[in-house]
Amino acid sequence: MTALIDDKELQRIGLNVVRIEAEAVASLVERIDANFVSACRLMHDCVGRIVVTGMGKSGHIGGKIAATLASTGTPAFFVHPGEASHGDLGMITCKDVVLALSNSGESVEILTILPVIKRMGAALISMTGNASSTLARQAEVHINIGVREEACTLGLAPTSSTTAALVMGDALAVALLEARGFTREDFALSHPGGRLGRQLLLRVSDIMHTGDKMPAVTETQLVREAVLQMTAKKLGMTAVLNAEARVMGIFTDGDLRRLFERGGDVHAIPIRDVMTPGCQRIKADRLAAEALRMMEAKRINALLVVDDENRLIGALNMHDLLSAGVV
Repeated sequence: MTALIDDKELQRIGLNVVRIEAEAVASLVERIDANFVSACRLMHDCVGRIVVTGMGKSGHIGGKIAATLASTGTPAFFVHPGEASHGDLGMITCKDVVLALSNSGESVEILTILPVIKRMGAALISMTGNASSTLARQAEVHINIGVREEACTLGLAPTSSTTAALVMGDALAVALLEARGFTREDFALSHPGGRLGRQLLLRVSDIMHTGDKMPAVTETQLVREAVLQMTAKKLGMTAVLNAEARVMGIFTDGDLRRLFERGGDVHAIPIRDVMTPGCQRIKADRLAAEALRMMEAKRINALLVVDDENRLIGALNMHDLLSAGVV
């Protein structure tokens, strides 16, 4: 049956859901107590993995909590309690800590595997909405995530309770992140495919052009030869080197345009007379993100890469940074 609801009623319902769930989250403040600290200590001192488990909607939240823990320095994975009874308990060892989620604390699938978890010696942390439940009483540490009411107008669908569980899981993960001294660089190591990972991990040496792909001419060569290098190497510039292969300057598309505007003869002018001396350069071990910041600050589109003796070892331009996902 389709019920007709006017716009104002839809808005009222939506606002009520947000209000109820906000109240549920606010009530967690007083739950960041000694039990929360004990849970953090158990998880921090764990020499194995944090094994998160939960059934139904609690399972979905548990999967997200496990993913958040794993990406912030606390090794973790999710085990479905139903599958655990059919072989997946083999994933759990005595060195692990089990974090079990159940709003009622009486999920049959979790209670079924509790004796085995206890027998193998894995520590158990429960996160439930009922401190008197079987799961709460069986755990070494219990975290209360009970809510006054669900946001569902029927009072049936897990809404406020799952939100509270998710927020408490985030609180655990972030507290552990701080306790471990987890850094942005550590985060990048577990997220190499993301933009942050590329910015914190990718170095100039990973993306620069080297060898025959570097555009370079000597300072005695003519502009015509520099143009041929720029055309062949397609970086919009060429390095200008002395006899010892040390960088003396750079010649860019912009320099070429300005030369044409003055009526210069590319067949007669030595490149040293029209190059840009004292150009920007960078070392190969620097972060690619640093190369980007340098280009943006100086409003240039290319950089030469040099060694400690100012010898050319590579070149890159803004397109290389774009292709690598640094920009």
